[in-house]
Formats: sequence, structure tokens, C-alpha cells
Amino acid sequence: MAKNRFNELLRRMPAIAKAVNGFASDAIQQKAYESLLDAFNGPDDGDGVEQQTGVEINRQKQPEKEGLSTAEILAMARGEPQTDTADGQAVPQAEEKQKESDLEVIKRESNFLRSDISEEMADGTDHVGKANAQLFKFHGTYQQDNRDARSASTGGKSGKSFMYMVRTKIPGGRLTGDQLLAELDLCDEMANSTLRITSRQGLQLHGVLKNNLKQAIQRINEVQLTTLGACGDVNRNVMCCPAPYKNENYQAVQKLSDELAAHLAPRSNAYHELWIQEPGSEERQLVGGGAPDAVEPIYGRQYMPRKFKIGIGFPYDNCVDLYTHDLGLMAVLRDEQIIGYNVLVGGGQGVTPSAKKTFPALGKRMAFVPPENALDLVTAVVLVQRDFGNRSDRKVARLKYLIHNWGLEKFQDRVEEYYGSKLTEPQPDEVHGFNDHLGWDRQGDGNWFYGLNVENGRLHDTPQLQIKSAVRQICRQFQPGVHLTTHQSLLFTDIPEEGKAELESILRSHKVALVEEISTVRRWSMACVAWPTCGLSITEAERALPGIMDEMETELAKLGLSSEKFTVRMTGCPNGCARPYNSDVGLVGKTKGKYTVFVGGRLLGNRLNFIYKDLVPEKDLVTTLVPLLAYFKQQRETAESFGDFCARKGKEDLLTWADDFGAQPR
Repeated sequence: MAKNRFNELLRRMPAIAKAVNGFASDAIQQKAYESLLDAFNGPDDGDGVEQQTGVEINRQKQPEKEGLSTAEILAMARGEPQTDTADGQAVPQAEEKQKESDLEVIKRESNFLRSDISEEMADGTDHVGKANAQLFKFHGTYQQDNRDARSASTGGKSGKSFMYMVRTKIPGGRLTGDQLLAELDLCDEMANSTLRITSRQGLQLHGVLKNNLKQAIQRINEVQLTTLGACGDVNRNVMCCPAPYKNENYQAVQKLSDELAAHLAPRSNAYHELWIQEPGSEERQLVGGGAPDAVEPIYGRQYMPRKFKIGIGFPYDNCVDLYTHDLGLMAVLRDEQIIGYNVLVGGGQGVTPSAKKTFPALGKRMAFVPPENALDLVTAVVLVQRDFGNRSDRKVARLKYLIHNWGLEKFQDRVEEYYGSKLTEPQPDEVHGFNDHLGWDRQGDGNWFYGLNVENGRLHDTPQLQIKSAVRQICRQFQPGVHLTTHQSLLFTDIPEEGKAELESILRSHKVALVEEISTVRRWSMACVAWPTCGLSITEAERALPGIMDEMETELAKLGLSSEKFTVRMTGCPNGCARPYNSDVGLVGKTKGKYTVFVGGRLLGNRLNFIYKDLVPEKDLVTTLVPLLAYFKQQRETAESFGDFCARKGKEDLLTWADDFGAQPR
């Protein structure tokens, strides 16, 4: 190797190591380093008359830059241009150094998520400033304002009722009964007396005050759970099928979810310093993951451009909504054994209606990977998004926009460079089933599990329903495992045959309906938290959906469609936390008291729905859907679902029918 090229490689080694060392496999790391050495290797420079190639000239002309990614260095070594195009428009690359968003500056200057959080936590106020409120998310908490309880006072006060949501990250939703009891104790002692199961298999405390925040996080860690990385621009909770079947396939995907969660967890010890370590303590063990004094080998100083979501599931059971994640791993089975995973990339639900450049997207099939290489391939995808995702405009910073701009082929090329080898074409397997795992089912070891429907994920007690107390008694009496589902419900695992009747008796004594007593439409519905605590919400969702389900049950009964299975998902804003854009019916908050109605998705989760009507008042949501349900009953094809019917008919046909239906005398 020529001396100048060797010096250039040596100078850039920290940036190269930062990217390559993110891989879990030593063999892949070695292969990547060898490729880099080959890229810089070539005829010695000197005074000879041998003609230089265009690639060598290009190398010499490259400007001095620091912090380049592995892929960029490889591209420069090959003489590739530094800009690319997609759809005829220039796509900015990382080296073009676009103006960073304000949040990127906050992250970079935070000293790996520390900033001056400790000082603000001790300042005696009820909130923190905007910068630290953003950094709080990485630690698993959102600063919120209870808009139901806002003070009307002025005179220097903000008028806001500040509080915090604390989210526990639980890979695959698996925890013990004792851990759930600890969270229930916290919700009573330090939150608003409710505990919420999320649509990503986590748990949320709401209404935690600032002066209780550290103690709440400490106590979560004391039962071997963590809030680290539950929010923020990192990999969020890794989802997988929660069913506790005692067979190696289900256990394999659950093990993989744990491995991915641990591998992609932030390594900064700031979390431990701020929330776990007592003042003056020399203890340096990081509860949330990682080693003391570690830098971030995967995320770097600025972490990801935006949140990153991963789900693992099966083609015969897409309960994790594989196509809605930044990265989905669909298990591929042959002879009832997992031989690998189809890799889906670029899913995402969030939309900003005022920004036409934003859109929901389903994941695209990119490759097939054997089980032993899954961790390395996931890492490669994360690193490509880290290095090339948009850091100037957060509205288009998710992976789906990078793939949209580049195209899947170019994205795959980059992933292969980071991965260290060519990828294999995906297997033909597609999703063809969806199981919510509610009710009784055998585990395969002589025990049973019971899937309990928790409407919109809220565990609370009212005079009409004492579901929180019922769950508490079941956990104390049976000491079950607890698996959270992706539809905001939970599974009690390891219940002996002789315990089944007693568990049902506990539920009935607390006025909790058994699964067979719940309507089909209610069972397959869910909503986000929305108003009053979520700062992004425009309308109600969780508090509105039960009443809407009451109306839907009545209308479906009139039409003889009560047993029809279709998904209804409601959100208080277009960000899509309850995944409304691939459901049969999506109700998305648009402006105060009004919603956009989407139809045409499907329970399987592999088709986006479309806007049927916009700005529909909350009181008219069900009456807006009734004509479509009547049309469906009259003209459905054999075994056709409501979503499939709407997709087949299309918007214009549905609107025409609804107009005619409305003109008919009642």
C-alpha cells in the first residue's frame, strides 16, 4: 500500500472502527476490515511514468473529511460520485453536511445523554427545559402536560400542569407476575393510579411528578426492568409474538428479541448516573445495559436520526404487525423448523398531513438471513440508517424515507457493504394468519395460558370494572408469567389445569368480562392514549373509543354482522401509535373533535388503507361507517373481509353507494 493511502486509512481508522465494531460477529468484522484495506490498496505512488487510473485520481482529489462512515469510505475508494439521485431528484448524502435540526445539536452536545439533567432535577421546579425534555425520552420518560388540569392562573406561571409518563421497555412483552405487581404498586403510589399496556408490549405510568421521577425509575430497575431506550432516537422495544408455547420456534424468536434488545441498547452510563446511582456513590454498574465509561459503538454521539422499531413474527401469526416496523423479521419455517428470516425494511405509520412529503409505509421485502446472521444483518441496517438518515428534517428522518429516496436496490447495496457480503433473496413466504391469543390455550407443557382482553390497555379500577384489582389478585395467587400483547392486552402464563376455574372466578368477581363475553368488534379494536396527557394529540382516542364501540355493537347487531372480524384502530393525531393505517378501519384525529376515516386495510396487516372521508365529527363516526357495512353485507364475496371488500370497491364506489344509501327513506 502506498504511504499516503496508508496514512489516510490510519487517520480515518477511528471512524471506520466505530462503524465496523457495531457488528456482533468477529468474522464479519474481519471481513469488513479486509474489504476496507483492499479498497485503499493499489500500486505505489511515486515518480514512475505508469498512468494512474480514474479511481486513483478520484482518491487523490477527495477533500479531507472526518467521521466518514465505512460505506462512504468504500464509495470514495471506488471513485463513486458523492451524490446520488432517486426519482430524478438529488438525494443528500451524509457527507454533504446539511444543516442539522436543533435536536441533533442537543444530542451531540449532551455528553452521551447527560447534559445538565442532574442540575435541572434538583432545581425545585415542576418541569425541565425543552432541551432536557428531549433527552428525557432516551431515559424512558416524556414530559407532559395534563390539559384537563391546566391552571388558569398567570403571573409568571406557565399555566401548564406538568407531569411525566414513564415507559418500561420489555422485549417481547415478557415479565413476571412480581414485576407487574411492582409496576401496579408504582401506579398507585407515584402515578395516577392506572397502568397502561402499550401497543409495543411495554408498560406506561402516567402522572408521575418530577420530584417522584427518580424514585419511580429506581424502583423499576430494582425489579430488573428498565426504562432506558424505551423512547428517543434509538431502537425502541423489540416486539415479538408473546404466545408462551413450549416449542423451539416460539422460544427462538423470543430469545432473538432479547438478544437484539441487549445489543441495540444505549451503552452510555448516563442512565445509571442520573437515576440509579446514589449521590457520592462510586458504584459503576449500569443497570439498563452496557459497561461503565463505554461510548456508543453503534449509535455514536448523536444516536439515530429518528426512532427505530423492530418486530419479529411468523407468517401464520402476524400479531406483531410485521410490516409496520422499520425492520421486520418474518420467521421462515421448513419442516416445522425456523431456517431463517425474511427481512422487511422501511415500514412506519407516522404522518404529518400538512407535509405532503410524509406518508405511512409498509415494510418492503429485502432479503433472507439465516438465524446465526440475523443479529449482524439487523446491525448493518441500523448503521446505514444511522449514517444516511436525514438529520436536518425530522419529519422525513425515519428509515422509510431513506428507502423511498434511494430505492430498495441502492439501500440493499449499502446494507451489504456494512454487512460484509451479498444478501440472499427473500423466501416466498407471506403472512397468512393473525392470532390475538386471547382466551384459554395449552402451552404444551401441561399448563395453560389465558389471554385477557384489556380495553385500550388501561389497567384501572372503577365502580363498574375492577380489572386492576383482578390482575393484582391473579398475580399474587398464581404467580404466573405475564406476557403483554401487541394489541394492548395480556397473557397469564403457566396456569395449571386445576386453576382455570378459579382464575375465571376472580375475573367475574371483579366485573371483568371473559373473552367470550366481549363483542368481536371490541376485541379487535384499540386506541392510543391521546388527550389529555399526550402532547401531540388533537382529539380524544382512548376515552372515546369505548363509546364508539357501544354504537358499533348496536349497528352490527342490526345488520347481522356481530361475529364479523375486522380491526378498528383510533388515534388522537396522525402519528399513528395505534397503527391505524393498515387496519380495516382507521379513525385518526385531524382537528378538534374531528377525524379522518380510513378504510380498506386488513387484519393481516399487509395492506395500507385509504382515506374514505375527512373531518368527520366524533358523533358521526359510526353513522359514516354504517352505509359501508350495509353495502358489505349485500355485496361481499365468499369469505371476503370488510377491509378486502372496501379495497376491492374503492373510494369512489363506496362514496356513491353511501350517497344513495343516505337518500333512501328510513
